[in-house]
Amino acid sequence: MGAIEHKIIEMDIRKELEKRILVIDGAMGTMIQRYKLTEADYRGERFKDWPSDVKGNNDLLCITQPQIIREIHTKYLEAGADILETNTFSSTVIAMADYGMQSLAYELNVAAAQCARQAIDAFVASPAGKGRTAFVAGSLGPLNKTLSLSPDVNNPGFRAVTFDEVVEAYYEQVKGLVDGGSDLLLVETIFDTLNAKAAIYAIKKYFRDTKKPSLPIMISGTITDASGRTLSGQTLEAFYTSVAHAKPISVGLNCALGAKEMRPHIEELSQLASCYVSAYPNAGLPNTMGEYDENPEDTGHYLEEWAKEGWVNIVGGCCGTTPDHIKHIADHVRTIKPRPLPVVENTY
Repeated sequence: MGAIEHKIIEMDIRKELEKRILVIDGAMGTMIQRYKLTEADYRGERFKDWPSDVKGNNDLLCITQPQIIREIHTKYLEAGADILETNTFSSTVIAMADYGMQSLAYELNVAAAQCARQAIDAFVASPAGKGRTAFVAGSLGPLNKTLSLSPDVNNPGFRAVTFDEVVEAYYEQVKGLVDGGSDLLLVETIFDTLNAKAAIYAIKKYFRDTKKPSLPIMISGTITDASGRTLSGQTLEAFYTSVAHAKPISVGLNCALGAKEMRPHIEELSQLASCYVSAYPNAGLPNTMGEYDENPEDTGHYLEEWAKEGWVNIVGGCCGTTPDHIKHIADHVRTIKPRPLPVVENTY
């Protein structure tokens, strides 16, 4: 993708955001679970002799079962999604170490972005997608190691990973996502802002090194409880201030909370942010079995209220949400005007 195409993408999504509230897709893992895949399904022919179990490595399905990932993407497009997240939440050398698959990180990101791109191309060429515009958001997850917290309660100064290692891991992921055809880069589910700053640095470094114009960056944090703080202890305002230098196209919240619990934090963020605001909560809080019970209609009503209050520009779903949830969200916000950007721009 050349410089002109990158600039057109940014202009296109900004144009859409000025006109309407955009809808991001729902949970990938929830949908994958419906296929009841076996260890053999995850392995496919290529990894049939892999020395460790790989079931649960959902990102690997972009290589071994790409038709399933494309089908899930298509279901979200049919439900009304304007933005598809790539299936790359764990596609870094750091996270893939759990399966001994560090060497696949770049390939996984390319394959995942291609799955989303192919799903969009096929959909917009079909009668159902006529006149629709959709974007691929390359997903950069939070990692399973944190820079701000020690994994050893008896050694609070210990860190399982260094800042440079995190930057290197994200840099490779960014390269794969861009090469695979992503339109945006989404740093999401941030519970440790230092990890997110490493991701931002990696993104900026990649585009500086390659001399390509940067893709728009979306940033989405995670408030973990009623205190209104991230897991690493930041307030919402501190989190926003910490990432504003990236000049993201949007800042938002996702995961950890259902819409009911996330509401006051989205209201606060809408007053803080000089960019667009995104929100994609879970389908309520998990029950005793770890499952999500919130009905699609209820999720749709919650997000409709936020839209009517003028708090949001991008809405969707996280854990437990399905195409049914996304359809109700899309239907509920379709005619509501998006949150206007503040007149005074951020000076970062």
